[in-house]
Amino acid sequence: MRGLSTARSSAWPWSSPSRRIPRRRARWSATLLGTGLAVGLAEVYSETLGAEVRTRRRLDRAHRRAIWTDTLAVAFGIGFPAVFFVLAVAGAVEVDTAFDLAKWSGLGLIALYGFLAARLSGAPLTAALVKSAAVASIGAFLIVLKALVH
Repeated sequence: MRGLSTARSSAWPWSSPSRRIPRRRARWSATLLGTGLAVGLAEVYSETLGAEVRTRRRLDRAHRRAIWTDTLAVAFGIGFPAVFFVLAVAGAVEVDTAFDLAKWSGLGLIALYGFLAARLSGAPLTAALVKSAAVASIGAFLIVLKALVH
């Protein structure tokens, strides 16, 4: 949802009457991808710093690798909506379609994260599906709320 929030809050380049729209849209898509990278790197830094402060020692290679692995999921979730806006820049989809795809695929991604987190924590299939549905319903509520407010 972070990526979609970034996308929605920066929608002005998509509706600009300028003749330089494709260039602006491409820059804007790159901004989404850059945001994913920046947030991912900030997460690595904060997780590493927090773990070193808690343990009062430098992290070993396995712990650093685990932090990077966890952070890749965060960066992927943030940068994921950019795929649809890159398609819009290329003319493969309309801008409104890109927003819709980003919104609803983001909801699916959140549901998938909830399901995988439950399964990885040892929950049985039915419990994982319930947790996934709960997380997805919160995401859907936020999408509907945002649609009503804007």
